[in-house]
This record gives sequence, C-alpha cells and structure tokens, in this order.
Amino acid sequence: MMHSKFVRAARGPMSLSAVALAMMLALTGCDGDDGVAGQPGADGAPGQPGADGTPGFAAADFLVANNGSENSGTVDLINQNAAALKRFTGLNNQGVVLDPLGNLVQAGDSSNGSLKTFCQIAMRPDGAAFNPMLDRELTGATTGLVNPKGIAFSQQRGLVFIADQTAMQVTVYGAAAAGDAAPLATTTTEAMPWDLFYDEINDRLYVALTNGVLSVYDNYVNGNYAAMPSRSITPVDDSGMPLSVNLHGIAYDRVSDKMVLSDVGSASDATDGSLFVLNNISVADGEVVPARVISGPATLLGNPVDIVLSGSELRVAEKANDAILVYANIFAGQSGDIAPDLATTAIKPESLVQLTSPRQHPDISDTTVPSVLLGVAVSSNPAAAGPTTGQISRVTAALTSELSQYNALQTIESVTFDIAGDSYTTFDNAEGGGIVISNRVASQRSAEQYSTAQDRIISGSNTGLISPKGLDIDSASGLIFVAENNPATPGVLIFSSCTSGNAAPVLTLNTAPAQPWDVDYDPASDKAFVALTNGTVAVFNEVRSKWLAGTTDISAADRIITPATGGVALAAPTNLHGIDYDFASDALIVSDVGSAADATDGKIYVLNNASTASGLTNIALNISGNNSALGNPVDIMYSGQHLYVAEKSNNLVLRFDDILNSGGGNIAADASFAFTAPESVAIVPRYLSNRQ
Repeated sequence: MMHSKFVRAARGPMSLSAVALAMMLALTGCDGDDGVAGQPGADGAPGQPGADGTPGFAAADFLVANNGSENSGTVDLINQNAAALKRFTGLNNQGVVLDPLGNLVQAGDSSNGSLKTFCQIAMRPDGAAFNPMLDRELTGATTGLVNPKGIAFSQQRGLVFIADQTAMQVTVYGAAAAGDAAPLATTTTEAMPWDLFYDEINDRLYVALTNGVLSVYDNYVNGNYAAMPSRSITPVDDSGMPLSVNLHGIAYDRVSDKMVLSDVGSASDATDGSLFVLNNISVADGEVVPARVISGPATLLGNPVDIVLSGSELRVAEKANDAILVYANIFAGQSGDIAPDLATTAIKPESLVQLTSPRQHPDISDTTVPSVLLGVAVSSNPAAAGPTTGQISRVTAALTSELSQYNALQTIESVTFDIAGDSYTTFDNAEGGGIVISNRVASQRSAEQYSTAQDRIISGSNTGLISPKGLDIDSASGLIFVAENNPATPGVLIFSSCTSGNAAPVLTLNTAPAQPWDVDYDPASDKAFVALTNGTVAVFNEVRSKWLAGTTDISAADRIITPATGGVALAAPTNLHGIDYDFASDALIVSDVGSAADATDGKIYVLNNASTASGLTNIALNISGNNSALGNPVDIMYSGQHLYVAEKSNNLVLRFDDILNSGGGNIAADASFAFTAPESVAIVPRYLSNRQ
C-alpha cells in the first residue's frame, strides 16, 4: 500500500527533561508568599528525540497538470512541499512549460491534439478558467497534432517543440501561432516520443522515446530541423544489459551537464518505475552506464511520467501511485531502492513545471535609462502600395544603415514589441483593422514574412478594430493598448496580449468626440496618456486597477491636458500624433503634425509635471522650423535619453539627442536616415534578444 506522506529529515532538537519541565510549571503556577530559596535539583535525564520534520526544500511554486477521470483539464499551483495553492480549469491534460512573459503553454490530447496558452497564470485567481478573450489555442486538422505529450520552449528563438506520441514526430511551432495552422517543421522519430528538452545555447534537442532510447539532435534548428538523430543513448548496467524500457520524463542540469530520465516500465505496473542520472550528457553516445539508478518498492516509482529539476531537487509526477515525489539531492547518493524525501498525494499528476518570475525588463516605451540598442524598428506605410508596404525594418541606433527586414503582409500603421521580442503591429485595410503579432521580430526573422506557423492576427467584428493607429503593450500584465481612430467609435481598445482571432477587448477607454492617434500606458503610475488629433492629451487614471475590479468601459478621461504657450492654447492646426511619457522625469513628449498637407509645420513638445497636469499646460520645450525637418512627425519613441521620430512627409527617421536637456527651437536632428513613408518607430533594446 502506498503511503500518503513519507518524509525523511534531520532530527529535531532535544526536549526538556521531565524534571526541568515540572520545576518550570511549579514556579510559574505559585500564587503565595515567596519562601526560602531551595537547593538546585539534580539534572534530569535527556528527553526523547523529536519527530522527523519535513526537509527544508528551497521555497518555490510549481504547476501540476492533472489527467485523471475527474480532474483532467485542471492545473494546480502548489508550493515546494506540494501544498495546494490554486486550481485552474478548462485547460489541457499533458505537458506544461512557461514562456518568458509568465504565460502557461500546455499540450493536450484528451480530445483533439491541442496547444493552449493561458495568459499570466501567476496573476490569475483561484478557479480561473481558460477564456478565449484572454487566452488562445492551437488546434485543428491542419496542425497534424494527434497525441502531444511533453513540450519544450526556446526563449531566444520563440519556438515550441512538441513530442507527439502516436504521430511519432516532434512538431515545431512559433510561440505566437494560434488556430488551425500548419507547423513550422516536423521531425519523424525512430519510436514514439514522450518528452523532450531543448538546449538553446547549444542548439541541441533531446527526445525521450518510449522504446527506452534517448535521441539527441545536434544543431537541430540551425540544421533545418535535422531529420535524423546525431546520437542515440541507451542506459545500461555494468554488463551492458539495457536498463531503460519506456522513457518518459527528461530534465537537464546545464551546470553539471547531467540529465535525469524517468522510466515508467510497463504502464500497467505500479511498481516498476525508475530514475536514471546520466553524466556528461552533451557528449554521451551509445550504451551509457548511469551514475545513479533509483528503483524498487521503497521509491514509490510506478509510472513516473514527468520530472522537473529545481537545483538538485527532483520532483516526480508519479501517476500510477497518485503522488508527487521529491528527492532532495538527486545527483548525490547511492543507487538502489531509495525512498523519496517527500511524498504527497496528488490524483493522476501528468506534468510539472516550476513557476518562475517573468522577465523583469521594462517595456520599450517605459525605458527610463539609456539601454544598449540592437537598433531601431521602423514601419513603412506609403500612400500607394509598393515594395515597402508591410515592411518593418531595423536600422542601426546611429541611423547609418539598415540591418534587417520583416514583412507583416498588411498595411501597417504602428509597431511595438513586448519584452520577449515579439512585434505587435496595427493595420487597417478595406476589410477592417487588426493587430498582427509576429514571433521574435526584434532579433530574428530577417528577410522573412508573416507565417501562421509562427504568427497570429487579432481581427474581426468583435474586436472593434476599424482604423487602429498607435499602440502600446504592458508585458507585465499582458495587455495591448490600441488607439482606435474611427470617428464613430473613437477610443483606446485594450486586449489581452495572449488572445487571437475575433476576440473582444477586455476594456475600452472612451475619448469621444476626439479621435486618438497614439497611446502610452505607464505601468508605474497605472495611467494611460492618449494623444488626440484635436491637439489635446487625455489622461486615464487607475486603468489596470479598474479592469481588475471588473470595469469593462471607462466613459471619460480623468484629465485633459491642452498644450499652451504663455497660458494660451496653441493656434490651429494642432494635431497630436506620437506620445511618450517618461516616468523618471515626469515629462510628456508629444509630436504635432499640424496640417497633414504641410511638410514643414511639424513640432515636438515636452510638457513637464505630466502626472498632475490638467487643462492649459505651458510647453517646456518646442522643436520646430525648417532646420528640424519636421513636417508630419507621426510617431516618436524616447530611449531614456534620445528621441527617435518617424517623419513621414519628408521620408526620414530622425534622432534628437538628449532631448530633455535640449534648448529646443529651430534645431536640426543629430542624426537622420532616409526611409520610405515611415509610419512608426520603436527602439529595440538588446534584452529583446533573450540572450543570457
């Protein structure tokens, strides 16, 4: 019979002796007059040792995918001792991983083959369910997914690798894909795969096969998704007899170059599971004697279907025996029938992943200090379709040359990036508007174009997107802010950054009757600053807080800022377009295209004390005039020091250095680059490359 809880730990401290305890009780319980002090008593006998306690595992939380008859489709959040914290529903039943933004990506085969992305799982409340307005799914006949089991994620490349068991293949998708899309690549395996691990530093894929073999694919992605394994590894004993029968779980420690594999043996036998520790796995080949083998009745290993390493701690999803098992130091100790350091009841656990903190970098519109840049992204939107229509180019930060191009295959308005390096691009055409989300455009995808195998679109009647212009993203909360310029429904539409297709916005900021052109959300103050084409700025307070409290529509701005000179509003025409708020200086930078037909009347303004400004607000800095080359500055972005400008009417990208300390006036840009009809500009910090 399986124990519901088994613990081993160092003994507790010695207890007080019975004599000493009696003396303490007598002294503390006396209410009469003090008597004559007595003589000290003899020392009592040592007390009995305390009971063993729970091992001091490192504090951490984990996600457990369940796959029983009653709990399939649920994922539990547990702590290091397997205490339940939350449960999420409506999900899949197989492998789980996390992307760099803290979104859960999960495979499933309970009905059709599926890959679900559950947005911002750590922030979701207990009981939260999969929601198409917030989340997305990749499924359908075109995907070819049959029985997807384990999955792996490449943060740098933005790729999901899926072990599809009965299809006998590894299927690869770009992380932004959704819907019924064909895969980016497939690799046929020599036996049915169950789990895999991708070493993105060395571009090496490890695949655990259910025939007991570990397949290794060196140079996997760069080798065009290699068709054949470079090496095959079989765990054997000292006499060369195979030990592995049915490999399932796989976990790798890069520091020591050790790999742990789990073997379920016979799926119908609840006693024959094993764990193998293999050394020097990056160069191992052929028959390999494990450094450690754990198996036997004390281990409680029957069907260890998945494993996860947290340092040297190994957690095991033991499905046959309904348990989560923990080995405090899987790399140390003898082989044999070794009991786990902790075993807790869990009904049919299928997969495990440690919950880690999402990337902590600021979004590109929230940069407050200068960053090392990979370049500057610029979108092209000529009046008549041409060779550059749909193009997002990356040019050097010094604006000296073009580095790469990507084509979104739409009439692009504005582009930005989340902190994982995915691009978000608004478009409008005869059919309506939308948002193209493209995988890792910030650092990959040179000379590529939109592909459903990697990318997705938010568009349709439910979205309300008709004439979207500028946009901003808050990676930490998973929200996209879009300035909808349509005169009948002007406002800022806010979407989940994980959703896809014809999804409705989760929150709307109404700016009617004024039409917005651009928006900058500041997460530090929870304010949205909206540039309006009537020459004013609308400010909405507590945006995210109101959404979390259940608000779906904010009917009016909290404040309106009107740029002024000497307390007098600027004379027409004023037509604000680009906007960027700098939290560090509390300065608001905006661009004014003036008359769209005039290629000489553009301006850049800086307004101080923006967090509290209201009504007529004097301009602290004004750049304009023939030397500035500002005509229609349709978009701007502040790098923490310099200001980049998309100057559309004059076909230029401009850079004004140290903008907040500039004297302003009729000054020339410090750098410029000729570019066809630039519509938007976005800095590309080096951290968007996801390189360690």
